[in-house]
Amino acid sequence: MNAKATVKKILGDLPLTAETYWYLRQPGKPLNTSFKLNNIAAGLPAWTSLASESAKKHPTGKQVLVFAVLHYWISHATLLGLVLAGLGHRVTIAYLPYSRWQEPIEPFDARRQNLYARSVLRKARPLLQPVPFFKAGKVRNHLPADLETAVKEISLRDTQYTLQVEEVDIESELYRLRYERNWQATSSALTWMQEKPPDVVVIPNGSILEFGAVYRTADYLGIPTVTYEFGEQRQRIWVAQNAEVMRQNTEKVWAARSKRDLDEYQIDQVKALFTARQRGNLWENFARRWQEVPSSGGSSVRAALGLDSRPLILLATNVIGDSLTLGRQVFSDSMTEWLRNTVRYFSKKKNVQLVIRIHPGELITNGPSVSDVVQNSLPQIPQHIHVVEASAPVNTYDIVEAADLGLVYTTTVGLEMAMSGLPVIVVGNTHYRNKGFTLDPNSWDHYFGLLDQVIVAPDEFQLSKEQVESAWKYAYVFFFEYPLPFPWHLTRLSDDLVEWPFERVLSQEGLVQFGDTFRYLVGEPLEWLF
Repeated sequence: MNAKATVKKILGDLPLTAETYWYLRQPGKPLNTSFKLNNIAAGLPAWTSLASESAKKHPTGKQVLVFAVLHYWISHATLLGLVLAGLGHRVTIAYLPYSRWQEPIEPFDARRQNLYARSVLRKARPLLQPVPFFKAGKVRNHLPADLETAVKEISLRDTQYTLQVEEVDIESELYRLRYERNWQATSSALTWMQEKPPDVVVIPNGSILEFGAVYRTADYLGIPTVTYEFGEQRQRIWVAQNAEVMRQNTEKVWAARSKRDLDEYQIDQVKALFTARQRGNLWENFARRWQEVPSSGGSSVRAALGLDSRPLILLATNVIGDSLTLGRQVFSDSMTEWLRNTVRYFSKKKNVQLVIRIHPGELITNGPSVSDVVQNSLPQIPQHIHVVEASAPVNTYDIVEAADLGLVYTTTVGLEMAMSGLPVIVVGNTHYRNKGFTLDPNSWDHYFGLLDQVIVAPDEFQLSKEQVESAWKYAYVFFFEYPLPFPWHLTRLSDDLVEWPFERVLSQEGLVQFGDTFRYLVGEPLEWLF
């Protein structure tokens, strides 16, 4: 440890040292570029004034606690909190002043970042009351047993998510860091919410990091919760009430919509989106390409991969450690275990061909590849098993066109397989499982039994016309109705503020567009009526 770090460590344990240093050397300024609230600091006085005027037009609403950690979520949550205050709610914004979830920070620096965050958020007073959960109140020596278990579960998931692996060492420094942070967040949240119980707690994500810790604390206390997240669509938000939004529970919206037929316009929307996904194009408000290589057809991909006339099974993978896979097991211990056992099963089935398509998303992640899991599952990969790497110039949808059966964990490609009429076995707890157009085993015996049956007679498992129509209907619901209108995407906040400035959001026009979503975000029951 160098001299500067040693001094910081000593000063970090002394009262008022960090505070005095910050006020003398850095008043109003961020400690570094990794924790900056500049994108909201300048606008807060004006936005607070606008929200104050708006609040006069609305009856007094709920006592709302909004929680955030990491500078970009704090910025976004502050804007959301101001809108809710402008609609008459009494809003407290709780925060933690950490730059990175996966790296420790000296107490001296954390205290200075806390002062900086508080100095910015105070510009939103009196409408927003900032409360640091950074050593807020007395830090407990013990947690209730249920919350102690929750902290361990979240810390394990955090470690998996960070390293992008499912098998982790709970003695590692990363796990210990995540456990300490989650324990402290849980302790602070428990103390604060017991002393000042809000009517509703609004939390991004709710599954990982301190978001998960605060969500589980509110749930333990029986306080209504709302979790929210952003997908790939601009000006859309996912919302869940008293549940983790990343679970993507579509049961209620599907129950409300499944009996209604799509009209011609809705069918055209799904067609256009599906075509864009196949061809690797951007489409409308979706900000992501799903393929880098345009489609060239099933016959072409068969030739490119050296496939013959034997039945073809496509296993489309997820990225290991993705938040949409962690904790989604149905009968396997993990996605990794499912992959290993599936590869070993097919190694003995030379009458079929297995193509394992590695998710192209691995190209932008740092964790180990599913390809490594496959290669390590057997001493040698037999010729009838083909691994298509993430970087391979192959369009996944061409393989779908050539396949006789699809295998997926939670990837949305499984839904698109069903839309193409392809039978698909879904083994992870994903949102489209058990909706009537997939094969959904609940045990290893059931899974391998299904495989045996489909391999022998794949034509008997082709989806009916009604099932394909149901898959298309579900795709419309999931992509166009489940995400709710919302003005500001987390990753495009600056751009979206240009299109939807604060005053426009609180205007009559904005409330017509987004008013229902704001009601749902403070716990008013979601209404899936179309």
